[in-house]
Amino acid sequence: MQFSTKIFSQADLRSSKLLKSSLSTLLSQNTDCLVLAYAKTDLDDFSGGKAAKVKSGLLSELDRLLGGSITHANVVGDLDHQQASTCILRAEKSWAASGVKAKRVLLVGLGDLSLANACNLHAYSKIAKAALKNLSGGSIQNAIWFTPSFSLGHQADFLAEEVRLTIQYAGDQAYRFGIRQPAMKFKAKDKADPFTQLTFAGNEACAKDLKAAVAEGMAIVEGMNLAKDLGNLPPNICTPTYLGKAAQGLTKKAGLKVEVLGLKQIQALGMGSFLSVAKGSDTPPQFIVMRHQGGKAGEAPIVLVGKGITFDTGGISLKPGEAMDEMKYDMCGAASVIGTMYATALMKLKKNVIGIVPTCENMPSGAATRPGDIVKSMSGQTIEILNTDAEGRLILCDALTYVERFKPQAVIDVATLTGACVIALGHVHSGLFSEDEGLVNALTKAGKASLDTVWRLPLDAAYHEQLKSNFADVANIGGRPAGSVTAACFLSRFTEKYKWAHLDIAGTAWKSGAAKGSTGRPVPLLVNYLLEQK
Repeated sequence: MQFSTKIFSQADLRSSKLLKSSLSTLLSQNTDCLVLAYAKTDLDDFSGGKAAKVKSGLLSELDRLLGGSITHANVVGDLDHQQASTCILRAEKSWAASGVKAKRVLLVGLGDLSLANACNLHAYSKIAKAALKNLSGGSIQNAIWFTPSFSLGHQADFLAEEVRLTIQYAGDQAYRFGIRQPAMKFKAKDKADPFTQLTFAGNEACAKDLKAAVAEGMAIVEGMNLAKDLGNLPPNICTPTYLGKAAQGLTKKAGLKVEVLGLKQIQALGMGSFLSVAKGSDTPPQFIVMRHQGGKAGEAPIVLVGKGITFDTGGISLKPGEAMDEMKYDMCGAASVIGTMYATALMKLKKNVIGIVPTCENMPSGAATRPGDIVKSMSGQTIEILNTDAEGRLILCDALTYVERFKPQAVIDVATLTGACVIALGHVHSGLFSEDEGLVNALTKAGKASLDTVWRLPLDAAYHEQLKSNFADVANIGGRPAGSVTAACFLSRFTEKYKWAHLDIAGTAWKSGAAKGSTGRPVPLLVNYLLEQK
């Protein structure tokens, strides 16, 4: 999917004086489809409803230019005042007399803008998805999206968020795993969407912001696509070694500095907790360090840490066989960090950002760690392993100790950590754990701006009681009650030297069932967070 911008000197539907020239300019563009949004008041004005005063609104002017096509659509009932309603008008002979070159006009309903919350981002997402659905899967190959028409009712400027969301949804719609990964190609779903080009049109007043938002949206889609690809690949291909090479490939593609530490280097660092998980597999572990140096020299970096279990059998604490194939997604935290680092580099973000990925398999074997074993973490704390299926926290804790060397501004770890978080929050919000109010507020705000949302869960000291061990400093599980909370509490013991937040994405990183596949979350959340950091 390709995205671009087009700026018109007088493209402003908020001014009736400029309405006619704006529409004429837009309709004169060679495009398969021009996308315009209209409000209930536009339809009332055109139809002679109670709100009508003079027929000089968007639909009335458009009707004149299109030789009565709007009138016909209204008579046959194709126009609706409901939010996210759509109507496609196809070129007629009468259009040419007005210099119209657009082959189609797609009208999208904004609904009643006088209603509370009519123009929030959730409403916009519904509207954008409805429009994009009409553009996809047919003979439309390119379209022009007239951005100001979607912003008529806004009291605040949501341009950047709206454009990024539109691109994000268009990218989701266009994603085809079988096409992006030819070796994995399969007949049922490897047909490409003909709709491949979306141009965002706007006026001179918003030109700078529009171009920036399109560039940011494109980077988010690239990051999400990479995260999806890595998550969807089978575990016999996407091994720890493959993840390391994928990260190294971003050096040439985006200019990231990447270092991959092997088994001996991990041993030399004293990462006994990480290695206790890796020892059951014949596939060696990797420790990936990615650097984006976009800020000033010496500026404290933001560090992202992603759980990279490329396949999780549960180890000796073997999982049930049902749906175990989905445990290839246990590296989605790693995939989202790699995807976010890719997006960050593509945007040339003026921040120092470091991505850390500890990655290995969790397999049962004669060499595997047993329940009851005690291991020593890089921090020096000893851990009694009561359940080898609680392995994500064991690789993350050493990574969280490792990042102390960077003297970070903030650290965010991302992990498909607990089934308990799925029970608590389902597939809507990612779980957010942190005791730093500034970090909580920033991540919550970024989640709302990207509609990749989070929900804060507790880290009260009382929950730490469940992690007590008779034989070590801490146990790796705290029993069934509050499982996602005690997992976060375990990680918090290794983060006392910096600001830290934990994202449990077990319920949001992938979908099961007929729609099975990686979602690319929380790449949009993390990118929006990074964009807002000063």
